[in-house]
Amino acid sequence: MSGRTTGLTPPEGSKPPVRHPDAPAPGEILGAHYDQCFGCGDQARGLELTTRAGEGVSVTAEFTVRGGHQGAPGLAHGGVLAAALDETLGSLNWLQRVIAVTGRLETDFVRPVPVGAELHLEARVAAVHGRKIYCSATGRIDAPDGPVAVRAQALFIEVRVDHFIENGRPEEIDAALADPDQVKVARAFEVNP
Repeated sequence: MSGRTTGLTPPEGSKPPVRHPDAPAPGEILGAHYDQCFGCGDQARGLELTTRAGEGVSVTAEFTVRGGHQGAPGLAHGGVLAAALDETLGSLNWLQRVIAVTGRLETDFVRPVPVGAELHLEARVAAVHGRKIYCSATGRIDAPDGPVAVRAQALFIEVRVDHFIENGRPEEIDAALADPDQVKVARAFEVNP
C-alpha cells in the first residue's frame, strides 16, 4: 500500500492554527466539556481525563488505566487508548473556540499499557484548511517523557451545533441546552461525532 494517502496530511494552502484570545491560559485545567462524557466526565468506568491548555494550540492530558479499562489481562484495551487520544485531540477545539467532530483518527499502538499506569498525552493542531483541522497526539507511560505507548493523527471537521441537535437523543440535548451556565452549554457540544 505504498503511496496511500490517508487524508491526514494538511493540503497545500493550509494555515497555521489560531488560538482564540479567550482560550484558557497555558497550564489551566480545561475541565469536562460535558459531565456525561466517557472521556472527561465523571463516569464510573470512564477515563476521567484531566486536560490542561498548553502553549499555542496544544493540550496535555493524563488518565490512570484502571481495571475496568482492560482488554487483555492486566493491559489497557486498545479502544480505551484510542478514546483517550480522541478525547485529548478533541480538547484542542476549545482552544480555537470551534465546534468540531472527529472525521478520521489513525492510531499507532507502540507498546502495551499496563493497568495502574498513568498515560500522559500531548496533542497539538498542525494546520487548518477551511473546515478541516489537522492534529496529532502522543501518549507516554508514567511520565511526560516516558516511553511512547500510542500515537495518533486526526482530522476534525468543523460543524454547526445543529449537527448535535439533529442527531442526539432529545432528552440529553434539551437538558444540555437548558443549563443556565452558557459556557457549559457551549462546551457540551464541543467534540465527538
